[in-house]
Amino acid sequence: MRIKNIANIITIFRVILSIVLLKTEVFSNLFFIIYIVCGLSDFLDGYIARRMNLTSEFGSRLDSIADICFVISTSVIIFPIINIPKYIVLWVVVIAIIRITSIIIVIYKYNTFFILHTYGNKISGFMLFCLPLFYNLVNISLFTSIICVVASISAIEEVLIHIFSKELKKDTI
Repeated sequence: MRIKNIANIITIFRVILSIVLLKTEVFSNLFFIIYIVCGLSDFLDGYIARRMNLTSEFGSRLDSIADICFVISTSVIIFPIINIPKYIVLWVVVIAIIRITSIIIVIYKYNTFFILHTYGNKISGFMLFCLPLFYNLVNISLFTSIICVVASISAIEEVLIHIFSKELKKDTI
C-alpha cells in the first residue's frame, strides 16, 4: 500500500462498509460500530488528503460516490423502520430530485460527474449522520424537519452555483 493512496483506500473501505451495513441488524451494536466507522472514515479521508496534499479529482469523485453509497444504504435500512411523517418522506424525495438535477446540470454543462463539497452539504450530511445516533433521544419529526430544511437550502444552493457558474467550481470549501 502506497501512502499516496491512503485517503482513497479509506474511501473505498467506506463503500465496502456501506454495503456490509445492508446486511447488519439495524440499531444493533454491530450496526452502530460500522455506521460510526463509516462516518469517521468520511472525515478522515478528506482530512488526510488535504493535510498530506494528496487531493485529486479522482479522490473527490470517489468520496462523492462513497457518500452516495452510504446515504442510500442507510436510507434503505433505516427509513422503513423509523416512524417519520409522510410529509418528510415527500420532502426527502423533493431534495433527492433537486440533487439529481444538480448532477444532471454538471453532466450537461461540463461533461463530468461532480458533487460540490459545500459547507451546506457538510452540515446537512453531518445532521443526517446524527439521525440514527439520536433517534431515541429527540423528537424525530422535529429533527427530520430541521435536517430537511438544511438539506433543501444546501441542495438549492448547489443547483444555483451550477446554473450561474461559467466553470465547474470544484473547491467551494
